[in-house]
Amino acid sequence: MIAHQSWANIGIVAAGGAAGTGLRYAITLSMPTPAAVPLATLGINVVGAFLLGVLLERLAHHGRDDAPRRRVRLGIGTGGLGGFTTYSALATETVTLGAAHPGLAIAYALGTVVIGAAASIAGIAVARTLNRRHES
Repeated sequence: MIAHQSWANIGIVAAGGAAGTGLRYAITLSMPTPAAVPLATLGINVVGAFLLGVLLERLAHHGRDDAPRRRVRLGIGTGGLGGFTTYSALATETVTLGAAHPGLAIAYALGTVVIGAAASIAGIAVARTLNRRHES
C-alpha cells in the first residue's frame, strides 16, 4: 500500500497537523505585531524550516524510509511542521501589509523566503554535525 493511502498514516499526519497548528496559533496570539510586521509568522516559518531541515537530514542519515521512520517523517514533518509553518498566512499578511507599506511587504515576503531557505540549510548542517558526532 502506498503511504498516502494508509488510514494509519493519514491519522498520524492529522494528529501532527493538529498539534502543529495549535502551537502556531498559541504563539501567534502571544506575540505582538510591531510596526505592522507579523513577526510571529516570520519566526514560525523560519523555525519550522530549520526544524524540517534537521528532521529530514537525520532521518535520511539513519537509513531508508521504512515504516518507523516514515511515521516520524509523516507525523512530525508533514503533519506537525506542516501545520506549524504557514505560507498561506505569509501570503495574506503580505497583501495586507502591502496595502499600507508596499516596500515593507516585499521585504517581508522575500526576507521570509530567503531566511527560511537559509534556516533549512542551517538545519541540515546541524543535523550533519550531529550525525558525525553520533558516529564517533
